Amino acid sequence: MLRRTALATSALVLGALVLTSCTGTSDAPTATGTPDPDATLTVRLTLEPTNLDIRRTNGAALEQALIDNVYQGLVTREGAEDGTVSIAPALATEWTVSDDGLTYTFSLREGVTFHDGSELTVDDVVDSLQSTKDDATLQGSADLAGVSSITAPDASTVVVTLAQPNIDFLFALTGRAGLVFNAGDTTDLATAANGTGPFRLQSWNTGDSLVLERNDDYWGDPAGVAEVVLDYIPDQSAAVNAAVSGDVDVALEIDPELQSQLEGGDFDLRTGLTTDKGTLAFNNQRAPLNDERVREALRLSIDHDALVEALGTGETLYGPIPPLDPGYEDLSDTLSYDPDRARELLAEAGVSDLDLTLTIPSVYDTTLPTFLVSSFADIGVTLEVDSVEFPAWLQDVFQNKDYDLSFVRHVEARDFGNWANPDYYFGYDNAEVQDLYARALATTDEDESSALLSEAARIVAEEDAADWLFLSTPIAAVGTHVANFPQNSLNVRMPLAETTVSAE
Repeated sequence: MLRRTALATSALVLGALVLTSCTGTSDAPTATGTPDPDATLTVRLTLEPTNLDIRRTNGAALEQALIDNVYQGLVTREGAEDGTVSIAPALATEWTVSDDGLTYTFSLREGVTFHDGSELTVDDVVDSLQSTKDDATLQGSADLAGVSSITAPDASTVVVTLAQPNIDFLFALTGRAGLVFNAGDTTDLATAANGTGPFRLQSWNTGDSLVLERNDDYWGDPAGVAEVVLDYIPDQSAAVNAAVSGDVDVALEIDPELQSQLEGGDFDLRTGLTTDKGTLAFNNQRAPLNDERVREALRLSIDHDALVEALGTGETLYGPIPPLDPGYEDLSDTLSYDPDRARELLAEAGVSDLDLTLTIPSVYDTTLPTFLVSSFADIGVTLEVDSVEFPAWLQDVFQNKDYDLSFVRHVEARDFGNWANPDYYFGYDNAEVQDLYARALATTDEDESSALLSEAARIVAEEDAADWLFLSTPIAAVGTHVANFPQNSLNVRMPLAETTVSAE
């Protein structure tokens, strides 16, 4: 049996050297001045949560705001500037993993309280994990499907037993599947929160901001600022104006065309590493997109290099696994820009005068849909653009699968399992891919697992299940008076406990 505290076993944390960091900070200049423990940190974000119930609501905006700040699990992700990540202690101080990879034994941290003052117990941990496993409507439930038992042999120990090895299990516990809640809590999680993290939820001003305050009863080191204001400003020009005027300390997702307004001033402009995949989804269950020739034709009509240049940021990506995830392989050999061949494929499929609709959340600017409209028109396909509010996208596309084409940025790390799930909104159903993915999870050999994932990803790409338009490289503007602000994967995980703001 191997014991691990800050690091998990290499066999069970697949590809630790290629997983995106979620807590790494920049090598940009350190803030000058003395940190002010009474300061407020104001961060401009783009996408606001539809509600605060992280157990039942989709969307990365909740994880960005709440995980590691308000809610915690037994373990968390600890990252570095170079993109490496490890599994680190949170509500567990240490853990052991049996040699067969089936039994995980966690030692519970003492002296932890929820924000309502109640003490954290092993019963809270067991109840949280068990209810997530048993209730398929809860976020992360599928990640615990392979758990056969969750027990507490004593007041400080939690034992989780798997039916078969899962190389991603500890990583899954760093996400929604592993979050710990107060058993029997009656808090309305849609509008309030009751976690164990370094910040409490102070207020949520719908359509405007989410305010967090330092948790003075936190079990760890106190947060570096007294208050955090997450200021939701979807308009890019308004966000830059807020930074220039000093209304925000940090602005994420800066429009490359506007970044010059912040250069040479009171902000450092930083580009972090991400697993953020700009994904053009095809409804694989809807004609004529259920014909691989049609999907390939659409992909061949897109000049990906020109698209990245038009966007002003990002890198090309030709498959479902990004470079920072296990199983990555450069799949540029599976696709080329060839509109002539695209027209031939449409003719072979007997498709002419094709009209399709692209459903895209209104938070994205018009550059991308305009580019796609032009690209498809060149091969005789008419593309209508339906720009909708994000809640409508969640309802119509993600839940009801009522769409032709759709675009969102899939920011999550290690989310290849979506391609092995025929019920996911992509509607992609390939038994070989599903088998390869299952085998990749079940092995405890990280090289074997990575090879299996690569094989599966190549199949998905060669069958043109979607188009991965780009890998996002978002620009963040961080005030020179701000120190220790995280740099990587900020749109999915933004831990702020160590961030400080210098006194003026």
